[in-house]
Amino acid sequence: MVAAASASGASRDGWSSRSAFILAAIGAAVGLGNVWRFPTLAGESGGGAFVIFYIACVFLLGLPLVLSEIFIGRAGQTDAVGSIKKVAEDSGASPRWSIFGAMGAVAAFLIVSFYSVVAGWVLYYAGVMGWDLLQAIGSGEPFRGALVGESQEMIQGRMGNLFASPGMLLSMHLLFMGLTLWIVARGVGSGIEKAATWLMPMFFVLLVGITIYGAVVGDMTDAIKFLFTPDWSKLTPAVMNSALGQALFSLSLGVAGLITYGSYIQEGSKLGSTSAAIAIADTSVALIAGMMIFPIVFAVGLDPAAGPTLVFQTLPFAFQSMPAGALIGFLFFVLILVAAVTSSISLLEVPTAWGIGERGWSRHKSALIFGGGAFLIGIACLLGYNVWADVRLLGFWSLFENTDILDTVDGFTGKVMLPLGALLTSIFVGWKADQKMVQDVTGLTGPMFGVWRFLIAWLCPLAVGIILVTGLFPSVLGG
Repeated sequence: MVAAASASGASRDGWSSRSAFILAAIGAAVGLGNVWRFPTLAGESGGGAFVIFYIACVFLLGLPLVLSEIFIGRAGQTDAVGSIKKVAEDSGASPRWSIFGAMGAVAAFLIVSFYSVVAGWVLYYAGVMGWDLLQAIGSGEPFRGALVGESQEMIQGRMGNLFASPGMLLSMHLLFMGLTLWIVARGVGSGIEKAATWLMPMFFVLLVGITIYGAVVGDMTDAIKFLFTPDWSKLTPAVMNSALGQALFSLSLGVAGLITYGSYIQEGSKLGSTSAAIAIADTSVALIAGMMIFPIVFAVGLDPAAGPTLVFQTLPFAFQSMPAGALIGFLFFVLILVAAVTSSISLLEVPTAWGIGERGWSRHKSALIFGGGAFLIGIACLLGYNVWADVRLLGFWSLFENTDILDTVDGFTGKVMLPLGALLTSIFVGWKADQKMVQDVTGLTGPMFGVWRFLIAWLCPLAVGIILVTGLFPSVLGG
């Protein structure tokens, strides 16, 4: 293990290699946003035009921000707040800029609290599909469809039954958060890196395998046509705003995760190519996830615009009528679960690193405090589907007057905290950070640096500002 030096000179845990960091960073970016949220938004937004605009957003906005966050962490060599403060001081800027690092840590803490609840749904469905697979094997029909004998209404009603069961929701939330906490508490090298080293290859094998399955038994022709043939009339301001927001959400920008992970990088790593690898891998996963899901959807004549129920209600029904549906359904939810784990550990690591760097806590203490706190907030989120179904945390705000607890926390972090964090990051790195330091740390020079500087200093603040304003005032888009 190579220990990275902190700002204070003390040795601290770090990545053993550049490839380890890339795997962990890809794991942080690849999550429910790629496998669940991207296909959902693509389906709701009409496919091709949304997808093409999304790809443009990733490389024109997401990639510059990815490099900016990694730069801050690499230059600061401590938690997000401390790293921003160090870069600011070295650049002659106010240390108060570190406020957006603190905001990112709070956002990551809030997100992991409800993220664990949603991942608990995935864990539940993996268990359901796993049980059906065992039954299929026991009956001598290992290649039958999933959930044989259940009607579409029964399958789609499973989610409602799950939401109505606080005990089951709590059990799944506890298991998932417990796993996340255990990995983070073990440290960067022994916990996060090992998890990424094992889980990410497994994720890619499952992703490619199920996509090949979908191509064989599904309708890949219609899926590709849907995803990559643009109908520009569907590229409305609201769709463009969704694509912009998805680019930030998918790459885990604005929550200081890549700042934190970047602080564990050893010297000599090429940050430009590393950032590009992360953006390319994340986008590729989203596109492949679409090519994995939509052939199955089209093959059985289901609606691609099914919305958030696509993964949890539409696809389980589709698996019922497909060859080896029991096996594929189980592997599908295992794949999503793996993606959720790698993202959740990056989210919990942000406040944990803050506790270590700013409060002087031990890793175990910091992970336990923030993991336990996120678990408690998650309980409130899951109770919002049943016992506290009438509770509206921000009911006084028209934007959230009709949203339950989980959707309120999700909406506030997604519409306010993430874009605000990304906006401040772009302004700080583009205008306040010493540009000679930026060049030295990132390795960008000449025209490449000029292009990146234009994107981060001018285009990113404008585009992210639009996301922030239209998210808070949807009537601007006619919504």
